[in-house]
Amino acid sequence: MIIVMEPGAAAREQEEVIARLEKEGFKVHLSRGVERTIIGAIGDKTRLRAETLAAMPGVEKVVPILQPYKLAGRDFHPEDTVIPVGATAFGGPGIQIIAGPCAVESREQLLEAAVAVKKAGATMLRGGAFKPRSSPYSFQGLASRGLALLAEAREVTGLPVVTEVTDPALVPEVAAVADVLQVGSRNMQNFALLQAAGRSLKPVLLKRGLAATIEEWLLAAEYILLEGNKQVVLCERGIRTFETYTRNTLDLSAVPAVKHLSHLPVIVDPSHGTGRKFMVAPMARAALAAGADGIMIEVHPNPREALSDGPQSLTPEQFARLVQEIQPVIAASGRALEKRL
Repeated sequence: MIIVMEPGAAAREQEEVIARLEKEGFKVHLSRGVERTIIGAIGDKTRLRAETLAAMPGVEKVVPILQPYKLAGRDFHPEDTVIPVGATAFGGPGIQIIAGPCAVESREQLLEAAVAVKKAGATMLRGGAFKPRSSPYSFQGLASRGLALLAEAREVTGLPVVTEVTDPALVPEVAAVADVLQVGSRNMQNFALLQAAGRSLKPVLLKRGLAATIEEWLLAAEYILLEGNKQVVLCERGIRTFETYTRNTLDLSAVPAVKHLSHLPVIVDPSHGTGRKFMVAPMARAALAAGADGIMIEVHPNPREALSDGPQSLTPEQFARLVQEIQPVIAASGRALEKRL
């Protein structure tokens, strides 16, 4: 349930409501807005009648949460969430451009890509050290060595690092290096991994599952939020449909839908969403026009030699053109490319 406090309610009155909820076994989440304070309570509502809470000093009203995703929904948190990452942030007026190779293959490959995307205007660096692949025979990443190379690339460029974690046991190791933990589409419903990522208290970029509904996607975010980690970024990366020309079907309608249902930032990955490099720039423009808070682009110094996802990877030159092409869309939406301080 949601307890909406009256404007100007005293801190003591808020504390009394929270104490009453906690006494009855509710997990409490506090959201202080510009005009009102909202107290979200998750637990057995039969333990405490809404009428009892409504009668407490400073309470304006008590509202039941009808959506299954209590913490990810706007009922509890009506204002957009902004998630700081170093000197930049997801959400708010700025647009994030996350770019880099699908997989970390070597020191030379990663540093060349990192320097190139930074020069072109990327705000964060992506690169997979641990790579879950459909085939067990495909390149699986450099693991711990890849993490060390990502840390070096961050030192060279100053770009925050986004990298995937694939197993709950790996969360501490990856979190020690990554600025943002990525949970990939194949692991969207790996609930043990979601909980472990939540407990890390690091920002988590949660990709939509291959065939997940929007509700399932938001419920996956709920697992992370329930651990006390409010730093969840949603990433639309295409879903599996009957279409075979593209790798996936990029569901851009999910961007305004999730923006309507949830307060969490939403970005789009047109590289995985299409699987075809000539479609990446047009779909990046479309994603930003639809209201996305950022885009994630795969960039490789030599896509023909990439050990993972070469057909959808842009060259540094193509990525630089993409950054220029999206500028009018960003300006038309009243936003700006996020600049690191």
